[in-house]
Amino acid sequence: MHIALFQPDIPQNTGTILRLCACLGVSAHIIEPAGFATSDRHFRRAGMDYLDQVALTRHDSWSKFEEWRNEAGSRLVLFTTKAAGSYLDFRYQSDDVLLFGRESAGVTEEVVAAADARVVIPIRPGLRSLNVAMAAAMAVGEALRQTGHRIAVETGSREKV
Repeated sequence: MHIALFQPDIPQNTGTILRLCACLGVSAHIIEPAGFATSDRHFRRAGMDYLDQVALTRHDSWSKFEEWRNEAGSRLVLFTTKAAGSYLDFRYQSDDVLLFGRESAGVTEEVVAAADARVVIPIRPGLRSLNVAMAAAMAVGEALRQTGHRIAVETGSREKV
């Protein structure tokens, strides 16, 4: 399972998502350009000492990310407020890439067109969206539940049930 962030621009959210990835054993991808440096204090504070524990790949551009994804053979699942289908109804696969857009602008039409699936986390009418770190936690939790991914409590190691 992978979480990818398209041109993230809020360092605290990115740090929090990378911490989530480290704790759950999920690979993380940052698609550049990001709106901050990895030395940003807010990014480092949100990620804490977990940043050294995450399997992180930085892609210089959308096209470089797409090259990697095509070589890996992974499906791209875009989380967007513009989708019709609920993330709870989607059937995830263990090598899926869960993609989240830039907090201030979402993703480009090129990214939308490349997605194998587009899903939404339903929220109450009249409200715009969830915080991207919260959305990523909900999404990866459901995806891992469906694919049988478990963390062994006694050892902290990953196991497939």
